[in-house]
Amino acid sequence: MPDLGVGELLIIAFIVVLLFGSAKLPDAARSLGRSLRIFKAETKGLREDGSSAGPELP
Repeated sequence: MPDLGVGELLIIAFIVVLLFGSAKLPDAARSLGRSLRIFKAETKGLREDGSSAGPELP
């Protein structure tokens, strides 16, 4: 994966602001955080269910 420098990150940030607008960025970041939190909780629940429901050996 290529290394991103400061210049490249600034260009990406500028493009994101142009696409979404500065007013919508906080809402988008908030909804992304909520989505990641829900995803993390669901994957944790699946791991806990999978470990206790494993096959029992005789």
